[in-house]
Amino acid sequence: MDRPSREVLRRMPLAEGVLLLWRWATSEERLEGLWNRTRGRCYEKIISFSLMVHLIADALLHYEGSGRRSFQKNIESGELEATLAAAYGKLGRLPIPLSQEFLRECTAALRGAFPVWAEWELPRSIRGLRVIILDGKAIKRVAKRLKRLRGIPGGLLGGRALVAIDWSTGLAVAMHADADGDANDVRFVPTLVPVVRQEVSGPRLWLADRAFCDLSQPAHFTAERGDHFLVRYHPKVKFYADSTRPERRGKTEKGLDYVEQWGWLGGERDKRRRYVRRIQLVRPGNEDVILVTDLLDADVYPAEDLLWLYSERWGIEQVFQKVTEVFGLQRLIGGTPQACIFQFAFCLLLYNMIQVVRGYIAEGQDREPEEISLENLFDDVERQLTAWNVMFEPQATVNYFQCLPDDPAALQARLRALLGSAWSETWVKSPHQEHHGKTPRKRTRSHNSVYRILHPHWRRERRRMSKAP
Repeated sequence: MDRPSREVLRRMPLAEGVLLLWRWATSEERLEGLWNRTRGRCYEKIISFSLMVHLIADALLHYEGSGRRSFQKNIESGELEATLAAAYGKLGRLPIPLSQEFLRECTAALRGAFPVWAEWELPRSIRGLRVIILDGKAIKRVAKRLKRLRGIPGGLLGGRALVAIDWSTGLAVAMHADADGDANDVRFVPTLVPVVRQEVSGPRLWLADRAFCDLSQPAHFTAERGDHFLVRYHPKVKFYADSTRPERRGKTEKGLDYVEQWGWLGGERDKRRRYVRRIQLVRPGNEDVILVTDLLDADVYPAEDLLWLYSERWGIEQVFQKVTEVFGLQRLIGGTPQACIFQFAFCLLLYNMIQVVRGYIAEGQDREPEEISLENLFDDVERQLTAWNVMFEPQATVNYFQCLPDDPAALQARLRALLGSAWSETWVKSPHQEHHGKTPRKRTRSHNSVYRILHPHWRRERRRMSKAP
């Protein structure tokens, strides 16, 4: 079919909406600019960066995460004029800064299309702050396709990334990645925080787990005036209570007791010492939750609101789970850290895109976004995209989306018209089930870093090539 008919389009609103967002976020001009700025020593000969993005999209959306099938189908259709080895090699050499900027810039385009109606609302006391959640993610289950990886016991790590999530929209706005899967992601904070500040206007509240509780990170979090932090306390940093300020006690809505104290993190001789407020939630039968923050005024920022906000940090773990199980990170296409990190950035972008689609559907149905299941919605998106791919030639799709909206407001109006009336009862999320405890494991799984296995080999190869005549 050369051109989609109205009847066909009426039956595939999800496919049209996703393709419209995809063309908007990954336009040829944007991808070309990304490549020129961050390609490093890489070059384009036959396989361009935009073509590689198209190949990975086909693999994740149409071929169940199989890069081989995607490459073969595109070779058959004439889109890819290279061998399988060349395609895998190109994917395995993509620079890590390119993957980071790919996520940042494409997500910035999606944020302009995100419906304001679907943004989550904070408690009144902290409504003036933009909450940014930070957490690290190790990319696991690398396939042992490379010769140097065969026969190595245990699992393999294909890299590690520190990701920043905007709580109000649920979008992953930026990440900083490293090829070493065993790297400590806390040391990425000084690099990632300035990038997030460029994307999300302040003032901001940085929310992180106990791994980020030390005497160095608060300086990065509060480097810009108006920014604050809320992190879980770690006993590796000593807390010295202020004897001149009495502690306060209270109860949460669930009847749990909490204690508030003021004092210093770090000893008197440490120049990084900082005056903080410490909130301890007593949980009988479980580990206490202890938070530290520079929001010192307990009347302006009640402890109940801060304890509730920290419980929302679990949302970033759910993001990682969905990116892995729903959006294709569970089946890694490449075997090098560079390929794994690019696929991770790609899966995060897919997650962001479906978040935008869910926002418009929730607005049209007057529902809360979290009432709609991302898994079930993405299943129907994949089904409609597959049907679209079968019915229309690639050039017909390109021609149909040739004229994109002029600005984000026009894009929002078109998405609202497309997705506002789309609905299926199968998208309703199942009711929450009580947690029944951890499932016991018979053995612990060990992991090795692909980077640490391949890096000595790469150094030997460079040394050998430098000595060759």
